[in-house]
Amino acid sequence: MHVLIVNNTVIPALKYGGTERVIWWLGKELVKRGHKVTYMVAKGSSCPFTNVIELNTDKPFNELVPADVDVIHLNHGVNETPLKPFIETLHGNINHQQVLHKNLVFVSANHAARFGSDIFVHNGIDPEDYGKPILDNQRGYIHFLGDAAWRVKNVRGAIKIAAKVKLPLHVVGGVRFNVTQGWRFTFSPNVTFHGMKGGAEKNQIINQSKAMLFPVLWHEPFGIAIVESLYFGCPVFGTPYGSLPEIVTKEVGFLSNQSDELVNALQDVDSYNRQACHDYVMAHFTSVQMADKYLHFYEQVLNGNCLNKTHPQLVKVQTEKFLPF
Repeated sequence: MHVLIVNNTVIPALKYGGTERVIWWLGKELVKRGHKVTYMVAKGSSCPFTNVIELNTDKPFNELVPADVDVIHLNHGVNETPLKPFIETLHGNINHQQVLHKNLVFVSANHAARFGSDIFVHNGIDPEDYGKPILDNQRGYIHFLGDAAWRVKNVRGAIKIAAKVKLPLHVVGGVRFNVTQGWRFTFSPNVTFHGMKGGAEKNQIINQSKAMLFPVLWHEPFGIAIVESLYFGCPVFGTPYGSLPEIVTKEVGFLSNQSDELVNALQDVDSYNRQACHDYVMAHFTSVQMADKYLHFYEQVLNGNCLNKTHPQLVKVQTEKFLPF
């Protein structure tokens, strides 16, 4: 089939990008299986394995859609309802009451349930982007991976936990001096800031880490950083919010919203099996499993069915700015 994958940003993402990398991995896997894929994305995009056309928001969306497209996969809203069969993936959170389309797909079971739905596809990484991990190496620090300027990611909490457990912390996705969301300067020499890293640089940092700290203060829709870290044999220590309980099992990590409990759990960090963490990702969270599920949903809408029985809508508006920690 011919799948049109739509988003409003530039691909490929070289250092940081969630949705951009997900649609890249999905399209690549679909092409491997013999499907035709076209990306409709922002100007300046390129792709070595398939065609790219520009999403020109000044024109009606349906005028831009190639005639031979079978199904459209939206990853961002467009200026009119597609005339061809389509699904749309919601990658982030919204916190207001809004009636959503019946063909909406969420990225975790928790994400879906918060909108009264059970339709979801876990994001999956492409192992080719990460190479073969070294799982028997000596490791001397733990890491945080995410946009540290975003307060719900809680890099401050990670820094405090690392200090208590007396392990160096490497922060990938943040800088020591930050004024993006309130003034912050981290004095501790225990913390190394790497800024935004991608590709081999990021992989090397993770592959020398004992574990990942992920004490988020919101309902994380999915968290690619979790899967990336597990792929390199790093157990994940975080808060039990959003998708984390369905991704981080007791075999590959520990969850609590009590910092002291996370500190205590980290004392046993070396007891986790790195190979088991890696194998867990390969079995459940790669682009192979992701493509399988999306192909099933493509077939559903091609057969004239809606994915959700009723229109998804946020069940409860969250009033607190940050979840307890």
